[in-house]
Amino acid sequence: MVQSLWEREKAAQIEPGVGELVYRSNLIGTDRRVCNWGGGNTSMKTIEKDFRGRDVEVMWVKGSGSDLATMKAANFTGLRMDDIRPLIERDEMPDEEMVAYLAHCMIDSKHPRASIETLLHAFLPFKHVDHTHPDAIISICCADNGKAVAREIFGDRFVWVPYVRPGFTLSKMIAEGVHANPNAELVLMEKHGLVTWGETSEEAYAKTIAIINEAESYIEARVQEEQLFGGARYAALSSEERRQIVAEIMPIARGAVSDGKRMILSFDDAEDVLQFVNSKDAAQLSQVGAACPDHLVHTKMVPLYVSWDPATKDVATLKQAVLDGIEQFKQAYTDYFERNKNEGDKMFEAAPRVILIPGLGMINTGKSHAMSLVSGALYHRAIAVMRGATSLGQFVSLSENESYNVEYWPLELYKLTLAPAEAEFSRKVALITGGAGGIGSETARRLVSEGAHVVLADLNLEGAQKVADEINQASGAGRAIAVKMDVTKEEDVQAAFAETALCYGGVDILVNNAGLATSSPFDETSLKEWNLNMNVLGTGYFLVAREAFKQMKAQAIGGNMVFIGSKNSVYAGKNASAYSAAKALEAHLARCIAAEGGELGIRVNTILPDAILQGSAIWNSNWRNERAAAYGIEPDQLEEYYRKRTTLLVNIFPRDIAEGIAFFASSRADKTTGCMLTIDGGVPAAFTR
Repeated sequence: MVQSLWEREKAAQIEPGVGELVYRSNLIGTDRRVCNWGGGNTSMKTIEKDFRGRDVEVMWVKGSGSDLATMKAANFTGLRMDDIRPLIERDEMPDEEMVAYLAHCMIDSKHPRASIETLLHAFLPFKHVDHTHPDAIISICCADNGKAVAREIFGDRFVWVPYVRPGFTLSKMIAEGVHANPNAELVLMEKHGLVTWGETSEEAYAKTIAIINEAESYIEARVQEEQLFGGARYAALSSEERRQIVAEIMPIARGAVSDGKRMILSFDDAEDVLQFVNSKDAAQLSQVGAACPDHLVHTKMVPLYVSWDPATKDVATLKQAVLDGIEQFKQAYTDYFERNKNEGDKMFEAAPRVILIPGLGMINTGKSHAMSLVSGALYHRAIAVMRGATSLGQFVSLSENESYNVEYWPLELYKLTLAPAEAEFSRKVALITGGAGGIGSETARRLVSEGAHVVLADLNLEGAQKVADEINQASGAGRAIAVKMDVTKEEDVQAAFAETALCYGGVDILVNNAGLATSSPFDETSLKEWNLNMNVLGTGYFLVAREAFKQMKAQAIGGNMVFIGSKNSVYAGKNASAYSAAKALEAHLARCIAAEGGELGIRVNTILPDAILQGSAIWNSNWRNERAAAYGIEPDQLEEYYRKRTTLLVNIFPRDIAEGIAFFASSRADKTTGCMLTIDGGVPAAFTR
């Protein structure tokens, strides 16, 4: 049952007016069983003073493109009711005319564009109106016998409105239906949702919750858990097996859905998802259509259902089935577009937004991690609706043409234009070793600032997690994750890339940056010290690059590696033979990988920094004392010593290296590979030649 979240004491402290509408809207949006992400709308009618001090009736309604769960007062639009109310006398009003007209009704031109369903709220004679998409209600509205079921539950208290795309016509139909039924307490919009109202904000909210729970009680009394979706056909694999197989599948799927624009993927194996994908009816039921018009832009009309028997655990067969399924889906979507397109329509990416795999769960795709999660969250709602609808009768959805006309509806597409513009590294994933350190953390922030998602890999998991948390706080949840990685341990490296695949689908950029440094006269260099440098800077860079190469190759959409070498990659450092030899190995390894990766579109370049003391764990270790001793100076004199050693007389900072990495990783360096870039202020002894 849906619980009321209303707190009278808290509500009493809110200033009358838009503040109470914000409170109610946030409560409605908080429970996704009540309202979809980005969907639904709320309103209230008040008396305000206009610019001349006159009392005017104003309706505050949700602005287009906002989400009820998080919206603030600034996301609502105020419109003059005296200008809107006469519209109900019209017989028709095209969308374009409606939008233009409502713009003239706004009390402040700085307010956001009013909701698509503004007239629905305006034409109803109630102070507070809510339009929501509750699972239980849509289960009724998407059942073939829904109207009869509604009569059993609500008697004569409801108005049933057949499916019409939102706009003037639907709004007028709802208003006339409510006017014609003096007992009406709610409107059921076929294949769409619910409308409720009240004279106070609390009354409207309470009515919404009460109506939903009436419907839910009726449905739950008829649910036969063992027979849902026709009963079980497959058994889910164990959690460990699911994650292992999906980590192999994700890069392949990501490459296949990214032939137009790169996609970020996410994986979901929640219980409701597994119950559905493992069922007998999932293959057929999933292809009926969307559970709500609001889903279409984010989920498309149908998901891709991959036919595979998890009992076989045949991963090779599954990989081919995923590839074949995605190609067939893209062709079917292209055909769907061609059959239904209107003049001026431009086709979206044809790839699926939702991929269902028996035994494993659901893969979602989107332009970002956040948007892939939205696709997944909406499909959870679709599963809940199908669960309810099939417990009542047969699940039905919009026709193909109705679906297309919502998916490509200009008023719906307008919401997408409100998102921030994409940047250089949007839709890309970067894995950064040494992610907790100065260069690693600064690089992460730099790439994220232009749209990237980042994986911070470090032996110091706590430090990496701290950086990831800071990034997520500043740029949004899911933009960064931290993984523990000892680059000398093959199993750690493989686990980190598996986690990257599970979280984002794969990797586009590798920053091979893990480091350490030791200093000893050559004749005092022990085998232990030699092996330490070779293991971390040689073997470690090899292991990380090899796993990145495998994942990039599986994706088949190219990739980018940036190695962080050193001045010592080309300069024979005094008392640093082990370190210098390992750094030279790194630089040549990068060139070798570049030679092999070219035909796959994998670029590999190296940056040669020098003396990056700021934020460096290396320079805060004994290395500082050792290098100072080698130069015959005090440790606290190193910064000035290094500055004066450069021809430009500058110190080098982590942000300088991050800029170099961003250049090599960007489209500006698309035709550069096997290259070394010095960022050291100019050290003549290290000039490459």
